[in-house]
This record gives sequence, structure tokens and C-alpha cells, in this order.
Amino acid sequence: MSYQYDLIAIGGGSGGVAAARRAAKHGAKAAVVEYDRLGGTCVNRGCVPKKVMWYGAHIAHTIRDASGYGFDVEQKSFDWNKLIVDRENYIRRLNGIYESNLERENVDYLPGHGSLIDKHTVKVGDNTYTADRIILAPGGTPVIPEIDGADLGITSDGFFELTELPEKVAVVGAGYIAVELAGMLHSLGSDVSLVIRKEHFLREFDEILSSTLTGIMHDEGLKVVNNTSLAKLASSDKGIAVTTTDGRDLGHFDQVIWAIGRRPLSAEMTPENAGVEVDSRGYIPTDKWQVTNVDNIFAIGDVTGRDQLTPVAIAAGRRLAERLYAGMTDRHLNYDNIASVVFSHPPIGAVGLTEVQAREKFGDTVKCYQATFTPMYHAFTPHPQKTAMKLVVVGEEERVVGIHLIGAGADEMLQGFAVAVKMGATKRDFDDTVAIHPTSSEELVTLV
Repeated sequence: MSYQYDLIAIGGGSGGVAAARRAAKHGAKAAVVEYDRLGGTCVNRGCVPKKVMWYGAHIAHTIRDASGYGFDVEQKSFDWNKLIVDRENYIRRLNGIYESNLERENVDYLPGHGSLIDKHTVKVGDNTYTADRIILAPGGTPVIPEIDGADLGITSDGFFELTELPEKVAVVGAGYIAVELAGMLHSLGSDVSLVIRKEHFLREFDEILSSTLTGIMHDEGLKVVNNTSLAKLASSDKGIAVTTTDGRDLGHFDQVIWAIGRRPLSAEMTPENAGVEVDSRGYIPTDKWQVTNVDNIFAIGDVTGRDQLTPVAIAAGRRLAERLYAGMTDRHLNYDNIASVVFSHPPIGAVGLTEVQAREKFGDTVKCYQATFTPMYHAFTPHPQKTAMKLVVVGEEERVVGIHLIGAGADEMLQGFAVAVKMGATKRDFDDTVAIHPTSSEELVTLV
């Protein structure tokens, strides 16, 4: 049977665009369907605008620290609107780059909502298109709880639409998005309360990271309200009144930000029309080849529920296209030892297993090396922050199966060490590496 396209990707985010471009490079006739701006969550409401805001917050920290190095500097003002306008202009340029890249590589851009009619047919607006293969890469969207007054709050999407810096904010959630937003707002001058359901935030990360960041937040005046959830939001002339499930009145806030999770945008694609299975949470299961239960339909990115990170979606999409159209028959993404970073203040980096995960998997053969110290930069600053590091190793050869970092520069230093973990490096390999002095990263190769 003849089809209009070899491949259609539903979703113009990082994964869908990467797959379609790589397929076209290898001779496939490909198209990308997207109802919103190209680039997906990462470019428009995620990684990119978040990092811009993080840089702004980091500069605020630097101004604060300058007196320790003899500079008579003060922050006279902060123009939130200028930062937002410049950020949005930057994102618009990226949207244009995405579109021009598709055009340059002869990938058709089909604007509109994409949904499945059957296993080979996609509906976009009033038009239908057929394809030999289809990739589902719609991404996800923030979750809002079902409580009274929930609509008075905003999500992480709404954070990027704020036109002014809120004076007092409650950020609700314990994951990396909540921690990042809370840290950015606090650093830029907001009075922030982070509300979490359990005792600690970032529970999927190693304990050394959460405990160290908790101490830093406490020292800097960012309030953590733990072991509770919000029961109700109510509007008043003083702002948004917040009540918890255990009866506490947290006061009034200018903004409440929901960062309690994201849901996949699978239902919008009507996968049932093609017989594609979706689990109870809305995720689309795949095998290691990214194949769904329908043999010509694939899923990549956040909709699969695995490692919901932009580089993961890109890597999975490119590998899939290379397997399908470049003859690389064994090409697929290995989801082990994928590094991740939390842009908190200071940043967090992690790759591999936590200590708890390693002990569950390897038992008593696990050993940990760790250090907590004040980095040299903070030897002179008025508000020093600790750095903490942990190596998790296994067996007599002490193979490194986990690295966990928090501190200035952790986000940048992790990438090279992630390569080492991926290659199976041992503690001896680390020990045999001559340190770069004076740096924080040298601690990783001198731990005893």
C-alpha cells in the first residue's frame, strides 16, 4: 500500500522533531504534527526558560556574595519584566530555528492537533495524512489537584506567564520542578514556602542531596512546610488564603504554584482508534525498541513515563530513526545510567543508583565514599553554601554505580563523570586520575 509519508511524528517537541529530522536525513519522507509552538515543553515552558530564570537568580546570588571579595555592590533594583521580555524573544528565535531546521531537511510541518484515525492515518484539523510508521511524542502537561479553589493557583506553565515578581509565594510539590521554582523565586526576592506531602523533597534522589539542600534552604530563609497537603484555596482582599489538610492556616499568598506532577497527553491523540494500549496513568508502554503493542506505531519521550528528560527523548528518537531508516538494526536507547540535574540553588547532579537502590540490588557488596565541605568560592562569601558528594561503589573491584553531587558547579562537572560511570569506571580509576586543583570536582578523585 502507498502512503503519503514514511513517518509522521505527532508532537513537535524535542523527541518528535529529532526523530523526524534523523529519519529524513536517511531518506525517509517525514512530517511533524504540532498544535503549539515548536520545541515542546523544553523550549517553551521548561528547560530553556527555566535555565534563563536560574541564571538570573544565580546573578542575584553573585551580587550578594560580592562583598566578600571586596566589592562595594548592592542590588538597587531588579526589572522582572525586562528579563521576561528578553527570555521570550530568545524562545521565539528558537521556535524559528526549529521550523527552519525542518524546512532545510525537507520535513513537513503540519500545524494543529494530531489524532489517530487508524494505525496508518493521522487527522490534523480538517485534513488526514497517511504514513507507513507513526511516532507518538505528545509530551505532557502539569497536573492541578481536585480541591476547592485549585484554579486560584497556577502551574509551572503559569509561572512562565507571570508579568511581575510575586511578593509571597507558596510552591506545592516535592519534585525537581517545585524545588527549582521555589529556589529561583526565593533568590530573586520572593518570600517562598515550599509545601510537601511527606518529610522530604526530591525523594527519588539520594538522601545526601535532599538533606544538604534542606539545610541550605533553612539557612537562607526559604520555608519548607512538610508532612501536609493543601486542602483549600480561597480568594480574599489579602490574596490567596491557604489551608492544609491537617488544619493549618498558612496565611495569604500572592501566588500559589502547583508543581505536583505532570500527566501525559496521550488521550488527545485518540490512541484507541489504532488499538494502542495505554496504562492506567495514561502512559504508553513500549519495548526497548520504542515499539508499542501496534507494530508500526512507536512512542518516545514523556508519554512513555521513562526518564522524562529532553536529552532522553532526543536520544530515543534519533536511535529509533537510525534503526528504521539507516540499517542500524540493533540501535536503541539504553536507559541505564542517565544523568540528571536539578537547577536548585546550589545545583544538584546525579547519575546511576542511589545508595538505597544499590543496596536493594547488590546487598552488602555496596560501599559509599562521601564528603561535605565548604567550597573555596564560599570561603569569603557572607552566606556560604555547603557542597556534598557521594560515590556509590559495588564489589571487590569497587565499580562506581552512582555519583551524587550538590554544590556550585555540580551541574557542569557531572557530565564527564557520567561518561566514566557509563564506561564502567572503578574507584581505582578515579583514584588514579590526577586531580585538578583547586576545584570542587577534585574531591571526587580523592575521596577516601
